[in-house]
Amino acid sequence: MKNNDESIINSEFPEGVAYEIFIQSWADGNGDGIGDFRGAIQKLDYLQDLGVSAVWLMPIMPSPSYHKYDVTDYKAIHPDYGTMDDFKTFLKEAHNRNIKVIIDMIINHTSSEHPWFKEAVKGRNNPYRDYYIWADIDSVADKISKKEVTQDSDNITQWHAVNNDRNEQHYYGFFWGGMPDLNFDNPKVRKEIYDIGKYWLNEIGVDGFRLDAAKHIFPDERIKDSYLFWQEYKREMQKVKDDVYLVGEVWAPASVGKEFAKGLPALFNFDLAGSIQQSILQERNIASTISGPSWENLDKEDIISRLIKQRKLYKDASNDYKDAIFLTNHDQNRIMSNLNGDLKKAKLAASILLTLAGTPYIYYGEEIGMLGKKPDPNIREPFLWDTKELDTFRTNWIEAVFTKDGKVQSLREQKDNPLSLYHHYRNLIHFRNQYIALSKGNIESIKNSNPYLVVYRRVYQNELLNVVHNLSSQSQLLDTIPKEIIYGGNSIINNTINPFSTIIYK
Repeated sequence: MKNNDESIINSEFPEGVAYEIFIQSWADGNGDGIGDFRGAIQKLDYLQDLGVSAVWLMPIMPSPSYHKYDVTDYKAIHPDYGTMDDFKTFLKEAHNRNIKVIIDMIINHTSSEHPWFKEAVKGRNNPYRDYYIWADIDSVADKISKKEVTQDSDNITQWHAVNNDRNEQHYYGFFWGGMPDLNFDNPKVRKEIYDIGKYWLNEIGVDGFRLDAAKHIFPDERIKDSYLFWQEYKREMQKVKDDVYLVGEVWAPASVGKEFAKGLPALFNFDLAGSIQQSILQERNIASTISGPSWENLDKEDIISRLIKQRKLYKDASNDYKDAIFLTNHDQNRIMSNLNGDLKKAKLAASILLTLAGTPYIYYGEEIGMLGKKPDPNIREPFLWDTKELDTFRTNWIEAVFTKDGKVQSLREQKDNPLSLYHHYRNLIHFRNQYIALSKGNIESIKNSNPYLVVYRRVYQNELLNVVHNLSSQSQLLDTIPKEIIYGGNSIINNTINPFSTIIYK
């Protein structure tokens, strides 16, 4: 069922496409070199035209760090980004464009500069001491440096001394000493956290939260307690907003993640992101899963069989589950760098993402081919709106190493080129929004013996669309002759699909 109103370009969320923004690097509205909400407000028309139906904002609360994942005040806006009134204006203007707003909520830990922690370190009898997790050094001596490096944290030291006093109690911080973990065994902490969520939903009016480090509410050996916590969190948030959108960051395979789905009705599909990238890089249809700090290929599985199996696991756990799918995010090397700057492969990655089932998330700048490799600041560089001499919105809080003029074409330049990556993304998003089978439909496998092709069907009621992607640098013969081709007709000749191409047919 094609949408009859061609002027409608963004589907209702979460069936539509989401866009992740790092405000610091997005758009500078006051000329201080740092992105802010005044700048972001002026770029909402761009997002509406791109066709997205939601934005996920990386942390916007006060913090001593540039990335702001260590919060010092949960009910305020970082002054670099503007005021709460600026944010409310952004929220209102986004809603006027039918764009939902999801904010990063960081509750696994606070900043070590948070007033709670400043009180907690004053002594064992301080009323805020039990807001955090403490242990005598003797009891954790064998755990000081025992954590393994994983994709979501390269820190290996979980227990930290206060003021370098090795003889005093140590506090637990999964990510590093500047981010002490909260003690969710304490009912007062839970109430504080629930009140913070309700404040943003009820008093400010956001549409939901991306829950940072959702896997680590309790240590891994207490993962069942983390499952139960998120179920309780969901119930508490639904008391003030019954349709609240909650998406969790859980770096784990579906066998672990499925239990989180009972409390977090959307989860980022890290396995799928790895499967898409590895399939394009290796030019064959394979499935990958998280294995420590890297990806591991799975025998006898491919992208679609793996995805269907995952979706069944999650749907069995939660009827209202919505898969959150993506290529890369702010913690990973950018997709264009992973693909060594290959435009054809970058377009193919977008084509796969935007034709699969789930809610696609685009990391800001993916649509213009921004580059970036770790360390983290270099995968969060400024967005290029125009060439440098004309770009009044470009931020300069960091000197770009990868995404620079001459290496990456600006948005304005790509708008002038109908064959650009930007137009590929925009056209695909609009196409997805026009066909309900793509935005809401189920996914079914199609028998396929060619390892260089990804083939599947999207189905919603009476609408059925067949999708074929060629992962190879060589043309590939199709098993069946497509009938009515509605996308990519120029990519098929005599029943043979061109390299790195996509077709969709009825």
